[in-house]
Amino acid sequence: MPFDVVVLGGFGHVGLPLAMSLAHKGKRVCAFDINPKAGDLIAQGKMPFHERGAEKLLGEVLRSGCLSLSLDPKVVSEADSVIIIIGTPVGRHLNPEFEQLRNMIDAYMPFFRDGQLIVLRSTVYPGTTEKLQAWFQDQGKKVDLAFCPERIAEGVTLIELETLPQIVSGFSEDGVRRSRELFSLLTSDIVQLTPLQAELAKLFTNVWRYIRFATANQFFMIADGHGEDFYAIHHAMTYKYDRAKDLPTPGFTAGPCLFKDTMQLAAYNNNSFFLGHAAMLVNEGLPNYVVTKLKQRCNLAESTVGILGMAYKGNIDDRRESLSYKLKAILTFESRRVLCSDVYISEPGFVSQEDLFRQSDILILAAPHREYRTLQVPDDKVVIDIWNFWGKGSLI
Repeated sequence: MPFDVVVLGGFGHVGLPLAMSLAHKGKRVCAFDINPKAGDLIAQGKMPFHERGAEKLLGEVLRSGCLSLSLDPKVVSEADSVIIIIGTPVGRHLNPEFEQLRNMIDAYMPFFRDGQLIVLRSTVYPGTTEKLQAWFQDQGKKVDLAFCPERIAEGVTLIELETLPQIVSGFSEDGVRRSRELFSLLTSDIVQLTPLQAELAKLFTNVWRYIRFATANQFFMIADGHGEDFYAIHHAMTYKYDRAKDLPTPGFTAGPCLFKDTMQLAAYNNNSFFLGHAAMLVNEGLPNYVVTKLKQRCNLAESTVGILGMAYKGNIDDRRESLSYKLKAILTFESRRVLCSDVYISEPGFVSQEDLFRQSDILILAAPHREYRTLQVPDDKVVIDIWNFWGKGSLI
């Protein structure tokens, strides 16, 4: 076969770093995708998104010939292993939608061939891997199907692929063995589960993080609502006190995974997941809380508000499901004018941080990018820094 591995969805945040990492280990890898614009950038040795250390590695694996790029689905037939990077999205009624995954599998079914290892990599609704196994069997495809979830954080993917344990699961001994051999190229720390256990482990991990962040955000709103700086309290709780040291700090909790996966787990449990729904209300309600407090403090209707950082978290260029945009939508209604700036994201209507500082009456740090650490914020501005990024407290 021309390739050891084809990564289906190989130009994206999850697929491309994995493809590069496997190619760096000497595997013949083809990153397949349907995004020609991203493919052109990658072929030039340029990353289509921000990922620490990735551009150097990309150049190396392209020059070595171990990484190939393709827009042709026929390459799926030309690999021993196919890694599928596509998850189960949540619809507008907060229920999982299977059609996207089902349609993708149906579209590529003619290209899958007997004897291949097929690895689901993205987060899926519990039971999806078993359904996919049945779909392949119905089509007469004799493949080894595995679910091996990604567990990385954007921005440090290349590091975490080789430092975090990898969960593997499958429906056959050969499928598990082949998955273990594949991912052992990146890490020797392998944890084996059943497919359903692996699906739940991935969901539980993301939902646990979401709930922990909601706890910090709820504590912040309680303290701030009573006129107290939460960070003084947080320091007292966590300083040399092991039983509270894992309490996160507050901030906008968003992105393409945590909210979605919490809603998937709720749906899986017949929408009886009060803790998850409460976490969603807290995290999604933080932008509304900030605006409500600003209305009490300022003449918001006559103010220009600048939002600094539009990515869903610091030090990345991913805007998917970012609460900065929800904050912008609320402020567009409540304030005179809203300005947006991000060191990693360029969009029509965005302004430079210099113009943001100059024109805004109120500044809100929404994504704490490291480049903002040394900024000199004008003293005549109202500054909202719920991250306490600049060390001056978080009181709104």
